[in-house]
Amino acid sequence: MKTQLFLSKKNKTVIIKFSIKISNIVLIFNCFYTNTIVAQYNTEFLNYSNTGRSICSNISFDAGSNGMSNSLANKFIWGGYISPTIKKQSSQHLNKQNNLGINLNYNLCTFYKGNEKFDYLIGIKNQEIINSSYSQDLFNLIFYGNQSYKNKFADLGNCNLNYIKFQEIKFGVLMHKIDSIRKIGVTVSFIKGEQLFYINTNKLSNLYTSGDGSEIIFNSNFNMAVSDATNNNLISFNGIGASADVLFETPYKSKLGKKSILTINANNIGFIHWNNKSIQYSSDSSLNLKGYKVNNINDLKDSTLNRLNKDSLLRNLSNKRYEGFNTNIPVNLILINKIYFGQELFALSSGFRYIFNANYKPYLFIEPEYKLKNIIFSIHTGYGGYNRFNIGASIIWNTENWFLKVGSNSLQGFILPKSVFAQALYLSFAKKIK
Repeated sequence: MKTQLFLSKKNKTVIIKFSIKISNIVLIFNCFYTNTIVAQYNTEFLNYSNTGRSICSNISFDAGSNGMSNSLANKFIWGGYISPTIKKQSSQHLNKQNNLGINLNYNLCTFYKGNEKFDYLIGIKNQEIINSSYSQDLFNLIFYGNQSYKNKFADLGNCNLNYIKFQEIKFGVLMHKIDSIRKIGVTVSFIKGEQLFYINTNKLSNLYTSGDGSEIIFNSNFNMAVSDATNNNLISFNGIGASADVLFETPYKSKLGKKSILTINANNIGFIHWNNKSIQYSSDSSLNLKGYKVNNINDLKDSTLNRLNKDSLLRNLSNKRYEGFNTNIPVNLILINKIYFGQELFALSSGFRYIFNANYKPYLFIEPEYKLKNIIFSIHTGYGGYNRFNIGASIIWNTENWFLKVGSNSLQGFILPKSVFAQALYLSFAKKIK
C-alpha cells in the first residue's frame, strides 16, 4: 500500500511516496490459517482438565481493532486493492485514539507422569505479538495523504507500535489433589528473542502543511528501538530472556449450581534482553521540507528524491545508538469462574481477561456450554479487548484417547466485515497418554 505527502512551489508539485509493508506476522498467519492448527487464551494449562497426561499441539490467532473494518484489514492480510469505499468504512468508525492488536502463537508440549499428585510439563513455543495505538490524524495521513491538512496540524502524538517475536523452551509442573485446592501449576521458560520493532510518539509530535502546499513541518518527538536488522530469521538469536506461567484452580461452595470452580492463570511474566547490535533512536526536533522547482522529470528522479531518502531523514531527525536493552513481554491474565448445573451437562463460565504492557482494554466474557456424550458445545460473548464486542463459538470432541477443540471468540468480523475488525481462530489437538 502507498500513501503520499505533497509539496508544491510555483505550480510544480513533488509527491513523496511512502510504501507501507505488512508485518511478517501476517505472512506466517497465511501459512497456518488453512492447516490443522495454544488455546484462545495463550496458555497450556486450561485444557488439562480435559486432556490430563497427553501430547498436545496448539495454535491460536486473534486480532482486533476499534478503528478499522475487517474489509480493510483483510486487504492488509491477503492483499488487494484498497478502494475509497473500503477506506471510508473504517474512517467513519475512527475515534480520536484507536487500538489494534494481533497475536499469533503455536506450540508443541506434553504433560507426563510425575506421581499421583503432580505431572510435569515440557514444551516449545513461538509467539508473535503486535500492539498499536494510532490517532485519527495518523490514519488519515496514511490512507489519504496530507492535502486535507492545509494550514492545519495533523496530530501524531500518543501513537505507538510494538512488534515482538520470540521462541521459548518451557519446563513446568502441575500439582493436583493438594488438600482443598484442585490445581497449582508453574512453568519457567527460556526465551530466544528473534525480532523487535518499537516506536512511541509523544504528545508534541505533529505534521503541519502550509496553505499553498509549499512547505511541511514535521515536529518529531519519539523513541524507537529495533533489534539487529541484519540477522532476522527463525534461527536469529538477537535476544535472551525468561518468563513464567502460573495457574491456581480451586473448587468452592456456591448457592448456585451443583459445583463451582475458580481458575486464575497468568502467563508471559518475563522479559527479553536484546543484544548490543540493537539500535535505539530518540528525537525531539523539527524537520522543515520546502517545495522544489522541477524543470524536468529526470531532475525529480535523480536529484530531488535522492535528497529525501529515508536514511538521511532519520539521521537528521534522531539520535542513533547501538546498545543492549530490556523489554517486558505482554503479560496475559485470565480469571474464570465456572458453575455446573444439574447432572453437570450444562455449565456457565464468566471471566475476565487483561493483557499488561499492551493497548488492551479490560475484557469481560460469558460462556454457556452444553455436553452431549463426548461433545461439548459452547457460545462466547464478551466486551472489551482490542475491539468493542465479541461473539464466538467452539466445539470440543473428547474421548478416552483423543481431544480436539476448535473455535473462535470473534466471529462478528466475518458477519459484519464493513463495520468491525475482529478475527480469531484457535485449535487444540491432544493424544492422551497414561
